[in-house]
Amino acid sequence: MNCISWNVGHLAWQEQKYYLTYARGITPREDIQKDLAKGAPASTPTLKEMLEAWEAITREADSWLKDVSDELLLQQVVLDGKTMEFTYGNVILRTIYHYWYHTGENCAIRQMLGHTDLPNFVGDLDGKAPYRPE
Repeated sequence: MNCISWNVGHLAWQEQKYYLTYARGITPREDIQKDLAKGAPASTPTLKEMLEAWEAITREADSWLKDVSDELLLQQVVLDGKTMEFTYGNVILRTIYHYWYHTGENCAIRQMLGHTDLPNFVGDLDGKAPYRPE
């Protein structure tokens, strides 16, 4: 099982990869790319450091995400002139699922540490975003 701080840094890695490297061609945190990528050696970075990295990366990613259009969601990602097998819509869904996975893992860690009154990580999805067929 990963530690909570590694999970935070790993999610920062994914956001940087998808929304900065793929979308804008920049990788501002090479350390995150190297140390927290899928398959990177196990590590226990400080939570403070990983939260700072996550906040900086997601702030930069948000500046791209806020302008995403329907057309862009359907476009295949192109990296270094190579067309990838997935679209920008796919990577957004992958990010959501990845956050759910690691949020669940973090809740399990906290439960094992004896923390109580842990939040539901999905919550009242139907109440907050009810399905309304057209």
